[in-house]
Amino acid sequence: MTPHKRSAETIRRLLDTALELPPGDFTLRAVTERSGVSMGSLYHHFGSLEGLAAALYGRCMDELLDTLIAAVESAAGARDGVREAVRAYLRFTAEHPDRARFIHAAPYAIDLGPHADRIAAGKAARLERLNRWIGAHMAAGAVAPLPAAQVEMLLIGPVAEVTRRWLAGVPEIDLAEAARVLPDRIWRALSA
Repeated sequence: MTPHKRSAETIRRLLDTALELPPGDFTLRAVTERSGVSMGSLYHHFGSLEGLAAALYGRCMDELLDTLIAAVESAAGARDGVREAVRAYLRFTAEHPDRARFIHAAPYAIDLGPHADRIAAGKAARLERLNRWIGAHMAAGAVAPLPAAQVEMLLIGPVAEVTRRWLAGVPEIDLAEAARVLPDRIWRALSA
């Protein structure tokens, strides 16, 4: 195996191991013991445990955003796109609870602040695609002309809260029911 392939394999193993750990067990010792990778190697590739967490957060967020982009860009119009984005987020949560859990827990469990600029830069192109899509529908008069932050709160806020509660095991939260109820209600909040 070439040094580049070994390095890529080490990075993948660290990220995969970190994702498997419950947020409360996300420690340097747990990651290195479970992965079989030395602390020195973790520091070499990520700089710190927080650097590893930032990289994993970025990877998980990229997957979620790619899922949302695919949902809206393949939709027939604004209504269908909004509805499909809601369903896609909930489906992502059901199919990848480990990734959804990390997205929702990491910013609270680990200090990602020193890596905020890198995380934001990693998300920027994907968020721009989503904003461009919704902006085109605002310009066409299908979506209410709202600031991007308010669109995010109306579109993602309810879905993210359902996700957080489902991940926490709240008994009355059912993702399938949310996928039936939320898409039309969120569309009504965003429609012009």
